[in-house]
Amino acid sequence: MRVAEAQLHQASAQIGIAIANRLPSILIYGNAGNAAIKLSTLFSSLTKFWDIGAMVSQPIFNAGNLLHKQRAAEAIFQQYCAQYHSVLLVAFQNVADTLKSIQFDADALNAASIAESTAHTNLTLTQKQWNLGAVGYIHVLNAQNAYQQTSIILVQNQANRLLDTVALFQALGGGWWNRQNACCEKETT
Repeated sequence: MRVAEAQLHQASAQIGIAIANRLPSILIYGNAGNAAIKLSTLFSSLTKFWDIGAMVSQPIFNAGNLLHKQRAAEAIFQQYCAQYHSVLLVAFQNVADTLKSIQFDADALNAASIAESTAHTNLTLTQKQWNLGAVGYIHVLNAQNAYQQTSIILVQNQANRLLDTVALFQALGGGWWNRQNACCEKETT
């Protein structure tokens, strides 16, 4: 995004240069000094001189070349302006998509947490039933398997949430929370 912004600023400056090239150039100059035929009289008050002048110039016969350069600079500016807007839209879309993913991850993480808690409760009850002889050991193994599966899904959802949080930091440009500290360090050094 910073590249697109820099290109936009450069194109804007090129328009200013193109306009300035179409305007007359004004040169004001001044000279002061001493002039003498003999070295001994070089610094006397009679040998001092000064000269002031001005010059104005403007290209006359350029067959509209400068006007077309200005129009070309304006067209390039419009192109970079559209590119900058496109980059901004993509950046906003990335942030919006990442925020939506984080919301989806929060819902999935909540559901996985509830499922894991329920599977743990089921495992505990199945183990108590097995201890009492109400169910066979195959039911305990199935309950353990279900609990392990829901635990794995919970960890995967936690990892997805963290990955999408990192993606959000990247979409926001990263480092924005340290900018004030960086400015303060620059000022103190």
